[in-house]
Amino acid sequence: MPASSHVVDRLQVTFDDEHAVANAGLVVPATLAVRLGFEQLVDDTVDLGLRPGAANGGRKAATVVTGMLAGARCIDDLDVLRAGATGRVLPFTVAAPSTVGTWLRAFTFGHVRQLDRVLDRLLVRAWEAGAGPGDAMLVIDIDSTICEVHGYDKQGATYGYTRTRGYHPLLATRADTGEVLHVRLRQGAANTQRGIIRFVEELIARVRRAGAAGPIVLRADSGFWSNRLFKVCRRLDVKFSVTVTRQKPIVELIEGIDEDAWIDIDYPGIAQVAEVGYRGMRLIVRRVRNANDELALFQTWRHHAFLTDRDGGPVELDQHHRAHAVVELAIRDLKDNGLARLPSGRFAANAAWTVLAAIAHNLARWTATLGMDHEGLTVAKTLRTRLLAIPGRLTRTARRWTLHLPARWPWQHVFKDTLARLRALPAPM
Repeated sequence: MPASSHVVDRLQVTFDDEHAVANAGLVVPATLAVRLGFEQLVDDTVDLGLRPGAANGGRKAATVVTGMLAGARCIDDLDVLRAGATGRVLPFTVAAPSTVGTWLRAFTFGHVRQLDRVLDRLLVRAWEAGAGPGDAMLVIDIDSTICEVHGYDKQGATYGYTRTRGYHPLLATRADTGEVLHVRLRQGAANTQRGIIRFVEELIARVRRAGAAGPIVLRADSGFWSNRLFKVCRRLDVKFSVTVTRQKPIVELIEGIDEDAWIDIDYPGIAQVAEVGYRGMRLIVRRVRNANDELALFQTWRHHAFLTDRDGGPVELDQHHRAHAVVELAIRDLKDNGLARLPSGRFAANAAWTVLAAIAHNLARWTATLGMDHEGLTVAKTLRTRLLAIPGRLTRTARRWTLHLPARWPWQHVFKDTLARLRALPAPM
């Protein structure tokens, strides 16, 4: 055997270092959580009354959110925050997983709405700190997804249109940053449009309160196409761009488009765009040549259409509408982290877990926006690898604590700059 294998085989392993810190980089988003007043906000907003586990809700919520940032996918995974001296670098007392489970099971629908109010207030504070769009255009993507669950003891989990047993959350994300602006957990068999009007009304009111002073554009896929949605958008002074399905009136309009009206666009394969009116709105149609028709006598097209009331040329509007796909990046991050599992058998507990997952998701993005001065989307795995999952060791000398991090860490300058920027943010009033 090579000599190196002897070194590995003879290496003794013991778990006895009380000063080791797992995921030492959590001090960065924890600093932002303090500046946003997260723990106190939960204590002031969520009132579980005399229910079991009602006390100290702020530190339990902070435990869940911070654990999710560290990669926790279920309640038991939250124990990673109690390893070594990790809890000493966090600005709250880490709660035991069993205590967190009792707290979550105490939630009802009304308490979930209170927790959703925390997400609302955090958005206001983060945007006031500099993460908001200001007077610029705010593009919001609405979508739904299926969160698969297993086992029969899952309240509200049913089989939906994908033939997958689970829940059917509805969410709205900010296109340029991936922040979750609003989220609502629904039963698995819920119709895609169920609750969408109330959801949009709450969403627009929320972003306006948070400081979105410029124009707002709402993008959605065909599952949300309805005249009711268009009416509420007009009432709320929101522009829309919504995909439509191939129903008979739409098909007839597409077939009636003159060949001279089609405009070539930059798209994989041969593609063109055209426009036609539909009930006072603009129907933008993109057609793409079928790849297997290159040698055919009669070539065919695949058509994709959406309705909008926005100004601009059809090519520009089509390109903007196609960018709706960025919502899938936020959904992927949520499912890779907080929404990888919905841990409870009670629907309200899972709904609360969903809101906390959205808060953890946003803390990661606000850390990049406010601390790293990063523009655009941030992938959670990248942030965890470079900033959060850093091993450390905590020591105390002359009554002063020092967190020692690995020498020659490739992104140490990013860590230092981010922490300094977040510490410079004003404390909540």
